[in-house]
Amino acid sequence: MSIDTRPVPEPRVTVVGVGADGWPGLPERLRRTVLDAGVVLGGRRHLAMLPERAGQRREVWPSPLREGLPPLLASCDGGSVVALASGDPLVSGVATTLIDLLGADAVRVEPALSSVALARARMGWPAERCAVVTLVGRDPRLLLRWPSPGRRLLVLSSDAGTPALTAALLSGAGYGGSRMTVLGDLGSDAESRLEGTADGWSRVDPGSVPALHVLALEFVGPPGHGLTAGLPDDAYEHDGQLTKRDLRASALARLAPAPGLHLWDVGAGAGSVGIEWMRAHPTCTATAVEADPERAARIGRNAGGLGVPGLRVVTGRAPEALSGLPGPDAVFVGGGATRPGVLEACLGALRPGGRLVVHGVTLETERLLAEAHRDHGGELTRISVETAAPIGGFTGWTPARTVTQWAWGP
Repeated sequence: MSIDTRPVPEPRVTVVGVGADGWPGLPERLRRTVLDAGVVLGGRRHLAMLPERAGQRREVWPSPLREGLPPLLASCDGGSVVALASGDPLVSGVATTLIDLLGADAVRVEPALSSVALARARMGWPAERCAVVTLVGRDPRLLLRWPSPGRRLLVLSSDAGTPALTAALLSGAGYGGSRMTVLGDLGSDAESRLEGTADGWSRVDPGSVPALHVLALEFVGPPGHGLTAGLPDDAYEHDGQLTKRDLRASALARLAPAPGLHLWDVGAGAGSVGIEWMRAHPTCTATAVEADPERAARIGRNAGGLGVPGLRVVTGRAPEALSGLPGPDAVFVGGGATRPGVLEACLGALRPGGRLVVHGVTLETERLLAEAHRDHGGELTRISVETAAPIGGFTGWTPARTVTQWAWGP
């Protein structure tokens, strides 16, 4: 076996992490890197802490960042560029964006101690016993994916208002007894700590919450919804157009959500399949396509309440509404399969290795799925579910409609 011994490439951008102690806390090697650069990028706070350097160009981050960075970097004329960031720039930081845009070989990262590491140290929480979620520039309802009794979560807050928003969300979800700890200005001489419960947070003076902080949560409340497929049907607001729990679990087992994959939920009804696909992993994404505007609005409410507000909802009818959507790694068709062109559009849009699952309850859909199975192969299954229910003074089985399921893919 040969070994690649290529030299380490010279970076196009060096990202220097700065701790709460600022410029004095940087080692001499990194101070020299910053001062020798032709261009320094950073936030106003970071740029203001630098000593004067004649002839050095200094630029504040553009807004919006991702769209503004390419022209800014192109204007640097091939000179040495240093970007300043807080703590570890690869913990929800600008280094991630730069690597996405330029590639890993073009970016060298010199991290400082991250706020996450400092927060774990202050709380005494081992890394393997807590999760981390960022709300910087994100919908705070993302937190509603995480609650379960005893679970610990570190939140990278957007600003001083994040704890109050978090408290309201947790109280509304039945987790008002959860412990909240605001760890402010970690690693600096001004480091602070505020503690309370979600229900009691309204009594905290908003002016006492520092803008720069990490929020530590210890959840106290009822058993949470699991991250595996098959949430209770009553977890959803719906009008009866809902892929029921057992059928949903079967469909998602065959769709096989995995990190970074994208799903189309076509004829989404209440949005349950797309929502549980996204709950499987924070990097899973989904687009729900629903023709009825009222149901489409309901999907958005369900997604926010179950912690995946990033679910994209498209109001329209397949196959026309599928045009221009990001290519899917998996497709679920819960309704409308018999419309001309729907199955063909879904099969044709799948990325290599993609999976398709279609449910039908009518004879017409069943006939269509039998033909698709004949032409394309895959797995054809009839699923019948019965639940126990009272019959007078006794108990008997009540059957639901039998569903035909066609699953295609590797």
